[in-house]
Amino acid sequence: MQDQNRNLILATALSFLVILVWFVLFPPPEPVTDPNATAPTAQAPAAGGTDIALLPPAATDGTPALPEAEAATAAAPEAPRVRIDTPELEGSISLIGGRIDDLSLRGYFETLEEDSPIVRLLSPVGSEDPYYALYGWVPAGSSDLGFEDVPGANTEWAVESGEVLTPETPITLVWDNGSGLIFRRTIEIDANFMFSVTQSVENTSEAAVRLAPYGIVARHGLPDDLQNFFILHEGVVRKVDGQLDEISYNDLPDLDFVEREAAAAEIVAVEANGWIGFTDKYWMTTLIPGADQPFTSVTKYVASADIYQTEARLPAMDVAAGETAQVTTQLFAGAKEWETIRDYEAAGVERFIDSIDWGWFYFLTKPMFWLLHTLNVLIGNMGLAIIALTVIVKAALFPLAYKSYASMARMRELQPQMEKIKERVGDDRQKMQQEMMELYKREKVNPASGCLPILLQIPIFFSLYKVIFVTLELRHAPFFGWLNDLSTPDPSSIFNLFGLLPWAAPEPTSILALIFIGVLPILLGISMWLQQKLNPQPTDPTQAAIFAWLPWVFMFMLGSFASGLLVYWIANNTITFAQQYIIMRRHGYKPDLFGNIRSSFQRKKPEAK
Repeated sequence: MQDQNRNLILATALSFLVILVWFVLFPPPEPVTDPNATAPTAQAPAAGGTDIALLPPAATDGTPALPEAEAATAAAPEAPRVRIDTPELEGSISLIGGRIDDLSLRGYFETLEEDSPIVRLLSPVGSEDPYYALYGWVPAGSSDLGFEDVPGANTEWAVESGEVLTPETPITLVWDNGSGLIFRRTIEIDANFMFSVTQSVENTSEAAVRLAPYGIVARHGLPDDLQNFFILHEGVVRKVDGQLDEISYNDLPDLDFVEREAAAAEIVAVEANGWIGFTDKYWMTTLIPGADQPFTSVTKYVASADIYQTEARLPAMDVAAGETAQVTTQLFAGAKEWETIRDYEAAGVERFIDSIDWGWFYFLTKPMFWLLHTLNVLIGNMGLAIIALTVIVKAALFPLAYKSYASMARMRELQPQMEKIKERVGDDRQKMQQEMMELYKREKVNPASGCLPILLQIPIFFSLYKVIFVTLELRHAPFFGWLNDLSTPDPSSIFNLFGLLPWAAPEPTSILALIFIGVLPILLGISMWLQQKLNPQPTDPTQAAIFAWLPWVFMFMLGSFASGLLVYWIANNTITFAQQYIIMRRHGYKPDLFGNIRSSFQRKKPEAK
């Protein structure tokens, strides 16, 4: 039986080695891109009449469908533009459509290289990855207006006031339809990432009109840096009447096909305090109507053009002859900084802090991040803040963990007797289990007593993992020495003897990086091995062999994880080892620094009855 188990483990290891060698020698081919293919055009919202028939009755009144053939032109990058210049953002607004489609984040760089470009969030149609915000109007009701009478994706606006959009100087765009309607769009921006867009229409004709404003955030294709990791949400994030909803990019094509939208779509009426947009790991673009503003929240995917789109459709407005109507919405386009988003929530954007992906254990994750952020502000080093957070959490949980460690110490104390039982009964598992239970009963030891404290700690540790993985504050955060970005894997490698040899380490995306790991993964494996040495060993030889290999298996499996996570795990394992070491000494054992244990006393044999 033991030979069979040994052969199974050996066969598994050899299979794993063969797969690694195969991928090294025969890597999968790179996807071929047709150089003659043209970029998809912007999706025109679906055609329709004055109302969207598929909406709930309460939301249909005055909620028009959007126009059909408003494809943005491929020449958008060369269109006349108005510059954006703020402490946090730089870019421009296209006068074709008045689109906010060129935006970069001044405080964030693509890499840590000295010549690295800053992060680009929004890009115009015709660029490699079009991603933009678009505003406009649609005719509604019984008015004689057509789509050519209202501004849309290809309308050429003029600058009425302002030269450069800054926090101190808003700009106003104007367009006259030549039939008595003058449309204006005033765009303001604060010192961070929030735009305010005021759309107005002045009716100089002799007849009343009815029309409705809208806002769109459109993305052509999936983002290049899509993580596709189960612990992270990427895609649509929205708030609908107090309910936070998330739809991943991968799930958008599976939405129900809506004929009038010509797309897979989900249309939801929002009474008040809602918002909708796209969120990535670190960045977000979100449409935010006024706090008490009802609107229609639309999420859709247009398969024919590979466009992901979110919309905020506002109710239709009656504008009498000689009158002016206007509405203001906001657009967040920037980095998911905790403090910044928290301030926007305090200013009235309800539950905006939940746009950060806190996960299922948000009730633990939020305070964990607050503590980590506070420690980082006080210490000034995110790596030390992670270690300090781990120390605080382990100290808080120590009374709970004490029972678990004490139980492990008692189980180890019974190890010699358990080995004797095993030798006596041989392969008779039923007899062995029966005598083990008698031993536990006689020695008043509950082998399961250490499980509950460990289970209770799992949500807390998972929350720490979540915080370190998803929050922007870890991105490009240095620790010491070669660890200059705690959000990426350890850049050191055995391949070049940790920088001593004159060649570069394998790229993090290379299969070789899984084998030639760095310093932190090795320290992680050692810390797990030392901690395991203090735990009671399984009596079953197969289980014992598997557990003996686990630290080294995890050393390679987790080697490609963010170095901030490895710092946390190493600190956690080291503290756990220290706690168990102290508790075992109190129970009469003297473990050395390598986990080897000898008893400092001889237990009395139970008296014969």
